[in-house]
Amino acid sequence: MFKSICRALMNRTVNAALIALVLFISGCTSPSPPDMDNDGISDEEDQDIDGDGFNNTLEINCNSDPQKNTSTPSDIDNDGICDTVDLDIDGDGLPNDWEEERGFDPRDAESKITCHGRSEYCLRTYDDFTFAESHNSFSTPEDGIIAGINHLTGLESQWNDGIRAFMLDPYHPSELQNDKEDIVFCHAIGVANAPPCLFGSVDAFSWLRNLGSLHNNSTGDVVSLLIQNHRVPGQHLEYLFNETGILDRAFIHELGAPWPSIGDMALAKIDVVIYIELEYEENFSKLLPAWKHTWDTPYGESEQEEMSCNLGRGDSAQPVWHMNNWLSTFGLADANKAAQVNDYETLLNRALLCWEEVGNRPTFIAVDYWEQGELTNVTITLNKMEHWTDEIPLHP
Repeated sequence: MFKSICRALMNRTVNAALIALVLFISGCTSPSPPDMDNDGISDEEDQDIDGDGFNNTLEINCNSDPQKNTSTPSDIDNDGICDTVDLDIDGDGLPNDWEEERGFDPRDAESKITCHGRSEYCLRTYDDFTFAESHNSFSTPEDGIIAGINHLTGLESQWNDGIRAFMLDPYHPSELQNDKEDIVFCHAIGVANAPPCLFGSVDAFSWLRNLGSLHNNSTGDVVSLLIQNHRVPGQHLEYLFNETGILDRAFIHELGAPWPSIGDMALAKIDVVIYIELEYEENFSKLLPAWKHTWDTPYGESEQEEMSCNLGRGDSAQPVWHMNNWLSTFGLADANKAAQVNDYETLLNRALLCWEEVGNRPTFIAVDYWEQGELTNVTITLNKMEHWTDEIPLHP
C-alpha cells in the first residue's frame, strides 16, 4: 500500500516537470524581463535604464546614450541643466549667445565681464538700473572746502563705496580768472555780489582726472555726471572734459532712442553719461541737456514730510530720472537730517514708493552726507529686484 502511494506521487512530480518543460519549450512561459542596471525595474518601465542617475528622456535631449552608464550629459556649471539645453553653460550669469556675440567663451566662467559687481547687471539697460549719486560730490573737507560742505569724505571714498553718479558745479573763480583753463568746482552761495567760491574751490581738472583713473581701474561700471553749468560757456566745459579724457568716453544719446545695456556701454568704452542743466545754443552732442533726457523730483525741502515723487524739472515721460533725497537748513546741507532720510528702511521705502508711483525704478538716488545712513546698500537691494512688487531681498 505504501509503495503504491509513493509511486503515484512520483509519477505526479515527473508529470509536472514534463508539463513545465513542454510549456517552456513551446513559449508559454518566458524568462524575467530585461533589467540592464539590475535595480529590479524592467527596462521597459525604468526611467533610468542604465542607472547613471540621469533620466532617459533627459539623456536623449542632452545627446548622451541612456543605455550606457558611461555616457552622461555634460553640465559644466553643475546646475542640473545639461549644456545642450543650458542657456548659460558656464553659469557666469551671461547667456551663451550674448557672450559669443561679444567675443567671450560661453564655456569658460572666467571669460566674462562684470558690471557694477555682477555679470547679470551687464544685461540691464542703463535706464533699468539704480545708481547711487552724491550731491555736490566735491564739497568735502578732504577737497579743501571749509564751510557749507555736503559730505565728509571725497571722491575716492565715494567711489570705493559704490557711488557712480556725481553732481558737479563748475565755475570760474572770478571775473579775472575766466579762461577755459580756470574752471573749478565750487558751490555758490547765491548772495548778491559775493564771489561764487566763497567757501573754497576744487581744481576741476584734477578732480576729473582722478575720477578717470578710478574708472580705468574698474570693470564694467558706467559713470554719470549731472553738471550745474549756469556760468560756464559750452566751449569751456567741453575743453574741461576733453582735457581730462572724459569726453572720449561720453555716450551720445539720441532723444527718444532706447538706452543700451550697461555691458555694451562698458565694452564700447562709452561708459560716461554727461548731463548739463543749462542747454547751450550751440550743439555739444556729448553734453546732454538734462531736462530733455531726464527729470528729477523736487529738492531743497527742509522737512521729510515735504518730500515727494512729483516732477521737479524735466520731462517726466523720460525713463531716466533722479530721486533727490536731501534736506536743507537755511539752504545748506544738514548732516543730522541726512542721517534721518538716508536711513536704510526710510530711504528704501521712499524709493519703492516712488518706483510704484512713477512706474519705473529711480535711475539715480542723490543724497547729501552719503556717509550717514546706507545709500549704497539701498541701491544694492533695489538692483536685486526686477519690480517694486518683488520680495525685498535681505539687507546687504
